[in-house]
Amino acid sequence: MKKLFLLNFVFTVGLLFSQGGKVIDQLSLKSEILGSERKYAIYLPSDYGYSNREYPVLYLLHGAGDDHTGWVQFGEVKSITDKANKNGVSTSMIIVMPDAQTGKKGYFNDINQKWNYEDFFFKEFIPFIEKKYRIKSEKRYRAIAGLSMGGGGSFIYALRHPEMFSSACPLSGYMGELSYTEFYEKNKKKHENYRREKLFNYYSNHNALSIIQNQTVENLKSVRWYIDCGDNDFLYEGNSLVHIALKKRGIPHEYRVRNGSHNWTYWRGSLPRVLAFVSEHFHQK
Repeated sequence: MKKLFLLNFVFTVGLLFSQGGKVIDQLSLKSEILGSERKYAIYLPSDYGYSNREYPVLYLLHGAGDDHTGWVQFGEVKSITDKANKNGVSTSMIIVMPDAQTGKKGYFNDINQKWNYEDFFFKEFIPFIEKKYRIKSEKRYRAIAGLSMGGGGSFIYALRHPEMFSSACPLSGYMGELSYTEFYEKNKKKHENYRREKLFNYYSNHNALSIIQNQTVENLKSVRWYIDCGDNDFLYEGNSLVHIALKKRGIPHEYRVRNGSHNWTYWRGSLPRVLAFVSEHFHQK
């Protein structure tokens, strides 16, 4: 009888592992800051349902035009992560994909403070996720990545909140306007009631190059950086300049340029590398 029970247990565990992780893409929480219901998707490792362990977490941000289901539907996050885990490329982790498309698009607070998504992300979303799920909630076990708009979001979040993330992996990231002049010309009509000083301060706090110059070297070095952008991507210049700015300040980082454009084919190819990169810090050497 004992032998039969053991065989059944081994068979059940093997079946669960063969099925891989689980993705749920229509979850939500109520945000007081944004005054609305906010959706998110989540990837749970294959053993989450029957283990008692806590897991590292990767916050994975979508690009403009997509929502929290983008990485699930087009990024094939489940099959890619299952394969990476099976092949030993990455460690088991929870992957969380928030929606930054509904209501107003973007990952940052508005200049007029009427839509404060960044406040929501750090004050409501992360605490909610890390209380609801069995997540190791120390910096060492928390990473962030994203593509395009989400690539810029992940990079600037980590630049502005280096105490929160062990690794940041922007893919084809939108790093903000490349100069204040460009930013001003683009926004002066939309924000004509604001003084130039306020516009400049907003630009400085949301432009990757500006933040790299103003952030301390100690803080910059406390995050592991992985930057990846295709050689035919229209955002290549901003990513190249970010690489140069980090290099000039002596900040260790990985900068990768592969053959490819601004599309899901490229980002699906990037995801295994991201999983491997963040796993290096999740492991004990």
